[in-house]
Amino acid sequence: MPLSQGPNVLLTQGVTSNVTLLSGTSQATRNITQGRNDFSSIHNRISSLQAKKRVQRKKKQASTESDEEWQVTAYATADEYDLNKLLDGLTHQGLYVSAGINPDASDVLHMVATYRVETENREIYFFREGSVVFWNVPEIERDNVLRFLKKYETGRYDEEAVEEECESLTYAYSDLPTKTRLVKDKIILNTEGQTDLEKYTFSNAMAMSVKLGIWESSLDKYIEKIEYVSEELSKTGRVVLTQDQVLQKMGQLFALRHLINLSSDLLDTPDFYWDHAELEQLYQKTANHLNISKRTSVMNVKLSHCIELMELLTSHLNEKHSARLEWIIIILIMVEVGFELLHYIERLL
Repeated sequence: MPLSQGPNVLLTQGVTSNVTLLSGTSQATRNITQGRNDFSSIHNRISSLQAKKRVQRKKKQASTESDEEWQVTAYATADEYDLNKLLDGLTHQGLYVSAGINPDASDVLHMVATYRVETENREIYFFREGSVVFWNVPEIERDNVLRFLKKYETGRYDEEAVEEECESLTYAYSDLPTKTRLVKDKIILNTEGQTDLEKYTFSNAMAMSVKLGIWESSLDKYIEKIEYVSEELSKTGRVVLTQDQVLQKMGQLFALRHLINLSSDLLDTPDFYWDHAELEQLYQKTANHLNISKRTSVMNVKLSHCIELMELLTSHLNEKHSARLEWIIIILIMVEVGFELLHYIERLL
């Protein structure tokens, strides 16, 4: 409601000015309060940040649609297999016989069942890097083989992770004049081609994929374990790990990065395919279908982020240690000066 004008204009103007000033002050106070609320909201959101969980890739759960289709399944169960002892064990067991592939493929053991349940052979490819691929092997038989493998493994993986990261496709044969190929989740093998080498190629790509899946799972578990570190750092500005713990976690990261980039063929095509151009195309197409290259890149980005965090913590702890040493030196100097003063006073007295 407007103020009515009267004889005391100056008084009215003064009151109006005071009201305006009070209104402005109130508005400023509301703005400051709102700003604080906004900052608090932002801080809460930052504090509750968590690493995005890796969405479990939808595994290719193959289903046999007819008698002319079979299943191929891959597992990564350990860091490494002792293929020589494994061959002796399987030969002694008498259920499988060795069926060589190619002299250039020295890091794989190809076994074929000695007896047939149906027209299609049951075959197994054991890769030295700790992966195994089954062709037309029933689940019960696969489980028996996986249990048998334990005594020949180095660095066995968690069984739950092994089951979660397995890959399955279907395969069939074709008499048509077309090359062996991968169509969606189905492998079409040309009966006129080098079937054993082609099966090895598909197995190689699938073995690489399940191995990568195990490493992805390991990195996800690592990230979950260090989430509280960044959260505590954002809330309190304190590092909750000791120097030794930070170095240990840094070592784990570099070990995983070494496995991915230096000890595997994830970033390059295996040497075997240099002299087998057609097989190289099959390998590349299968690897692309399983997103091996993209998944490797994502893993390296995550690793880089984790390493940056550990380097930040290391730098902070080093600075803190240096500051502590400086204070110790200052205190020692002060003590020394104190003693000198006492000696000086004693001489004066």
